[in-house]
Amino acid sequence: MTDKRSKLEFNKLQKRLRRNVGKAIMDFSMIEDGDKIMVCLSGGKDSYTLLDILMNLQKSAPVKFELIAVNLDQKQPGFPETVLPNYLSTLDIPFEIIEEDTYSVVKRVIPEGKTTCGLCSRLRRGVIYGWAERHGITKIALGHHRDDMIETLFLNMFFGGSMKSMPPKLKSDDGKHIVIRPLAYCKERDIAKYAKAKNYPIIPCNLCGSQENLQRQNIKMMLQDWDRKYPGRIETIFKAMTNVAPSHLADNEIYDFKGLSQDVASKAGGDTLFDTPQFNLPEFDTDDDEDDSDESQQSKSIQFVNIG
Repeated sequence: MTDKRSKLEFNKLQKRLRRNVGKAIMDFSMIEDGDKIMVCLSGGKDSYTLLDILMNLQKSAPVKFELIAVNLDQKQPGFPETVLPNYLSTLDIPFEIIEEDTYSVVKRVIPEGKTTCGLCSRLRRGVIYGWAERHGITKIALGHHRDDMIETLFLNMFFGGSMKSMPPKLKSDDGKHIVIRPLAYCKERDIAKYAKAKNYPIIPCNLCGSQENLQRQNIKMMLQDWDRKYPGRIETIFKAMTNVAPSHLADNEIYDFKGLSQDVASKAGGDTLFDTPQFNLPEFDTDDDEDDSDESQQSKSIQFVNIG
């Protein structure tokens, strides 16, 4: 592949990521004028990409918002503690490295060989929420992407008996924090390509990522197999997550089935109970999207941030 071709492909990839982030920000009103956004940086490909895209949008967004990159050093043995400070020092952005030994707590509480992800996540969340409250943070941005959300949906369905996922926007239980996931519309493979092209100094997660046979990995392999055999299925699954019909499920808490009664008034669309199901593939960004001009595409991305 020639250098010219490589640059063209990278530009298309970058535009696609910016467009998807901008659309997610608009669709879920993630960023508002005056926000102080804490971008959680783990050292993985997703959070590096998130920070990069948000910094780029910040430069020409019609609303003003602050960004601060924050990493939690959990004191894992062998953690390369200089990698992130060195990288962040090259960027025009304030950053903070929080040092909190959650690793020792996890190893002390969780038996050898058992999954550490749950406790690790709760401890990490507590530290992050505490720091955000002390520093006037209005939004906490996490690097979860579309594939993470789909995997979580199936994890909860298969092993938790519930139909829920990672929401693009979430309010903490105590009501003090708003968590946003601007990469909600981004594909993991796009992020992986982008991170490789940008040559980010990736830090592996040895505490939980090295554990073999985690159910999430099994779900990921299942979805990857579906994607190979049935192109478009993953996009359809994600579309379904945005098109929920509580009246056609079975949860009495979110739909009043008990209160249903005969009604003389007709409803728009009529009774579709016995109609033939209609299955339409959703629209989604392809990897071979149009080669828009830089100026035109930049405008498309930035307008998503302007949520009034």
